[in-house]
Amino acid sequence: MALGMLVDGKWTTEWTERDRSGKFNRMPTQFRDRITADGSSEFPAVADRYHLYVSLACPWAHRTLLVRSLKGLQDAIGVSIVDPVLSEQGWFFSDAPGAIPDTVNGKHYLQEIYLQAKPDYTGRVTVPVLWDQQTQTIVNNESREIIRMFDVEFGAIAPSDLSLFPTDLQAAIDQTLDAIYMPINNGVYRAGFATSQAAYEEAVTELFLALDHWETVLGQQRYLCGDRLTAADICLFTTLLRFDAVYHGHFKCNLKRIADYPNLWNYLKHIYQYPGVQETCNLDHIKRHYYMSQTAINPNRIVPKGPVIDWVDWRTE
Repeated sequence: MALGMLVDGKWTTEWTERDRSGKFNRMPTQFRDRITADGSSEFPAVADRYHLYVSLACPWAHRTLLVRSLKGLQDAIGVSIVDPVLSEQGWFFSDAPGAIPDTVNGKHYLQEIYLQAKPDYTGRVTVPVLWDQQTQTIVNNESREIIRMFDVEFGAIAPSDLSLFPTDLQAAIDQTLDAIYMPINNGVYRAGFATSQAAYEEAVTELFLALDHWETVLGQQRYLCGDRLTAADICLFTTLLRFDAVYHGHFKCNLKRIADYPNLWNYLKHIYQYPGVQETCNLDHIKRHYYMSQTAINPNRIVPKGPVIDWVDWRTE
């Protein structure tokens, strides 16, 4: 299916995230309000008010679903899960295995949620979306900000006392999130969506230089920011999880697999087995989304059977 967007509230399959040199330039997210525990915003951190729209295939959405699970917020924040395969109208809700319909607004397409919040919206229709049932609008659709709100602002009502943004590591976490974003999290897309050889090679080179760097770091410590699991690890994990199954082949990020990096590979499998993580991971949705939705890259929509990945064979030393 062609990737699309809304322009002045109307759906179009024209896509404008590539420049003349063939580089992929991601559009910025536009809904950036904040939920606060102290009441300093119009969106208080309370249970049963907010609803999360996600795709199990999308690494950005996966971050929010993962933090919601790790914090034990499943009963406080509802969720809807789109079908893994994009339609001609973008993300849509279905009764496919693993999908959850829109029980809050009763919509069929995710674009309808965007238009309910802003009828003349222009931009990509992306997940995650954090929806406020009281004011009937989108609070935020930026994954990095949503996971911070789930961890920090919902801390008082979250059953888990796990802190993914501990105060003493705030600076290191933010620096690490910045460091991994462009070359790795967005880098796989910069490679996969490039339309020139030069743009592709630039992205792939930066991607593997960054992976080499973090392979070295993880040879010296358990997590990206030291000895504790933080939001930085969540944000790297959701990219690494998809790498060998999708990015290595589909996006041509094939200098190495993550399985070829001893430290990154064991780090990935260690986090996968962290309580609350595995149930948010769905390789079927992941593979079907990329291989069946992005027909400019895979026109025959054939989904590979592999790779066979053993997520539980890991070492602790």
